[in-house]
Amino acid sequence: MSCDKTYAEVLERFRNIQFSESFDTIVAIANGGIIPAAILNQRLDIGIQLLKINLRDPDQKPKYNSPQLIAPIDFEYKNKTILLVEDRVKTGASLAFACKLLNGAKLLKTFAVNGKADYSLYDEDCFKFPWIL
Repeated sequence: MSCDKTYAEVLERFRNIQFSESFDTIVAIANGGIIPAAILNQRLDIGIQLLKINLRDPDQKPKYNSPQLIAPIDFEYKNKTILLVEDRVKTGASLAFACKLLNGAKLLKTFAVNGKADYSLYDEDCFKFPWIL
């Protein structure tokens, strides 16, 4: 199994993934979820909000003992149908924390480029994002 994926390969997965629901908004877990959310925004034509939480540093080493909300939630999420977007799900801690923060949403589904989520493109131990410089 190769760690490297071309941008074209990953985009093809974005093009082909099927969603069972329609969503009011996309919520990107910043910073990792921003690029995947932007790609989904192009496909689904719905707005993006940012949920600014952090657990890891740029080298993917834990920065805190548990995920932290680093900026207030400044968008309406109650009674909304939300697609919560993350780039990579390793332990699931950030995704679980984000779901807890968005309690009150009418429906909350998760999306990950790599890892376990309601919707994911890959679930591989070895994975490099083609958009990381």
